[in-house]
This record gives sequence, structure tokens and C-alpha cells, in this order.
Amino acid sequence: MTELDSLLQVLDRRGVDRAILADPWTAHLVASGQRLLSQRQVPGLELVAEETPDGIVASIRANRRVHLTHPLHLYFGVLPAMGCQHIQMTLVLEQGAVVDVVAHCFFPNAEQVEHAMDARIEIGDGARLTYTEAHYHGPHGGVTVTPKTAVKVGKHALYRSDFSLTTGRVGKLDIDYEVEADEEAEVELTARVFGHATDAIRIRERLVLAGRAARGLIKTRIAVEDDATAEIIGITEGNAEGACGHMDCMEIIKDRAVASAEPVVRVTHPLARVTHEAAIGSVDHHQMETLMAHGLSPEQAVDLIVGGLLGQREEESVVRFMPRPNNETPVGLRDIYCSLTTVGAGGTAMRSFNRPEAVT
Repeated sequence: MTELDSLLQVLDRRGVDRAILADPWTAHLVASGQRLLSQRQVPGLELVAEETPDGIVASIRANRRVHLTHPLHLYFGVLPAMGCQHIQMTLVLEQGAVVDVVAHCFFPNAEQVEHAMDARIEIGDGARLTYTEAHYHGPHGGVTVTPKTAVKVGKHALYRSDFSLTTGRVGKLDIDYEVEADEEAEVELTARVFGHATDAIRIRERLVLAGRAARGLIKTRIAVEDDATAEIIGITEGNAEGACGHMDCMEIIKDRAVASAEPVVRVTHPLARVTHEAAIGSVDHHQMETLMAHGLSPEQAVDLIVGGLLGQREEESVVRFMPRPNNETPVGLRDIYCSLTTVGAGGTAMRSFNRPEAVT
């Protein structure tokens, strides 16, 4: 069995359609460890990748006003129990380009694995990038993941990212994102992570609203149990007239887990506005009682509530509803966001989150 076949089997177990790799109209890049297994570019998208002694170097460019019909799929990971992978990636969207990226990161058998990502993203004026990253980890917790990303968002452009790690043990996760938004740009950063056992989670996200009327949201949803830890640092800077930002952090803790949230607000223009809210605590007892009254066991009720927190995704970008600083309407963001005391808000389907299990 080839390494690509083994990878496809892992993706099958995670519900990822392997037919994507055979579609001539869908761009993709597949790398396991230091090996390139498959790649394809499509008209309007330039994709160049090469192997290095410790990983992969990739350069991706979407040409001016290109709208990709299908998402670009990235597959990065390490299949064996031991190994390392260092991804160096440059992603550029020229003016007016529209691209969706779906990244699959897999470490199903990790016992002593290191994965580092150094990414530079440039989004041209009027361009739109949606970057969805899902991680699939095994049951051992032997992986260290350290993604670092620097993003520049041009005038009237949009950048939306969604990071999720809710399957398997986290291991050690250390995210470091820096985003700078120009005039009337929109940014939305979402992270959803479930930590177990001795998992260690650290997320640092810094959003600089540098241009006039730039808007941004940092949204974090964390659940930790057993002896896991979570440290969340959110930084938003409002440096121009009409800039409007918000940070929204929610963390559920169980057992002996420890969680912290550190929001940092910096405003250097009198007509900019940045707000924040954080909620850390155990599962709401009223929710527990309501679900148990419908026949769920205590463990099932907790799993359902945690699953709802980590699985919730608003149908529309919240930043669209954020008022300008000179708007007389109250901020009212608490009415827009799902809260810890809301189950299934916005019609979100609730689902049970399984404990980490072995991937064979």
C-alpha cells in the first residue's frame, strides 16, 4: 500500500471525499511529512510546491479577478507515530480574486510528532478569502502543532478563517496569528478546540484594524476536561476612523482543567471602537436539568452542550451587524452571539462529541 493510499484511508474515516483528488477542476496539494504526494493547479490559480529536508515549501497565487468555482484543498500531516513536518506557505490573492481554501491536517497515530506552519497571506483590494482548517488527531496526544500566520487584508477585502480541532487528543497546540486590515476590510477569526487529558492549548490572535472603517471579530470556543489547559490571548487594535472590532471568548471547563482568557484592547483613534467579552465556567446546570429531563444521562447532556458550543456556526458573518462608532444604536453584540446559556441558538444542530479514539 502506498503512502497516498494510507492517507486516503484516513480521510475516508474522517468523512472526507477522496474523489476531490481526482476532480480535474479542483486544485489540491497533498503532503505527508517531507513528501509531496499529489498536486494540481487549475486555470487562474498558480500552485508551486517542492520538498525540503524537513517539510514543504509552497507558493499559491490566485490571479486578478479569478473566482474559483471549487475550493482549493490542502492536505498536510504525518501518518507514522514519529516524524516532523515544516510547512512554509505563501498565499496571494490578487485584486478582486475569490478563493475558498479547505485545509485538512491529519496526525492519526502521533506519539512523537512535530508540525510547524509558517504562512504569509496577502489579500488584494476587493478580494475574498475563506480559509477553513480542520485537524484530525489520534488518541495519544503526542503531537505538537505550532501554526504561525501573518495576513494582510487589502481595501474592501474580506478574510474569514475557521480553525477546528475537536477530534482526538490535541497534544500541544500553540497558534500565533497576526492580521492587518486596510480600509473597509472585514476580518473574522474563529477557533474551536476540545482538549482532554493533559492537552495544552495556547491561542494568540492579534487583529490590527489599520484602515478607515475596517471591521473585525475574534471568536474563540474552547472546551477542556481532565487536566487539560487553555490559554487564550486576543488582541485587537483600532487605529483608524470608523474601525470597529470585537473579541468574543467562551470556554467550558470540567474536572481539573484550567482555562484563562486575556483580552487586550488598544485604540489610537478617537472614532474607533473595540469591545470584548469573555465567559469561562462549567456547564450550565439549568441546561443539564433540561436535557436530563428529556432522558439524557449526565454525561450525554454535557457532551451535547459542549458539542453545541464547539459546533456552532452562524449563518452570516457577525461583523456585518457591528455598528459604526458614531452609530447611535447600542452595540448589542450579546444578542447576536450564541451564549453559554443558549443551546442550539440560531437553529444550530446539536451533536454529541465523542472522546478520543484510536485510528487504525
